[in-house]
Amino acid sequence: MIEIIVLNYLLDQDIDGIGENVFLEVPEDPPARYIVIEKTGSGRENRISNASFAVQSISANSLLEAASTNEAVKAAMDVFAENSDKIYSCRLDTDYNFTNTATKEYRYQAVFNLHF
Repeated sequence: MIEIIVLNYLLDQDIDGIGENVFLEVPEDPPARYIVIEKTGSGRENRISNASFAVQSISANSLLEAASTNEAVKAAMDVFAENSDKIYSCRLDTDYNFTNTATKEYRYQAVFNLHF
């Protein structure tokens, strides 16, 4: 399952000192800083699969901290295909401030397209 491959890769990278705080969904009792990955779509053509992932860098502390984590996520994802025998390509589609005003959590979201 591609979600597990992406999750394990980001866990292995220890993004911005976050360590084990990378999840497939928002945890019930979230830490002050964490990352959530979500597959937003997928397809297949000529036996090559692709998927889009939204990676949210979340911080209860500051927008700068969320932005810094987002930059570390982008750097790690830039070399995903080079460091994996399961991923053929990983391309950043877009990233942006995605602060959640309802929960008052600072967030950045980066959207990646993967081929595997």
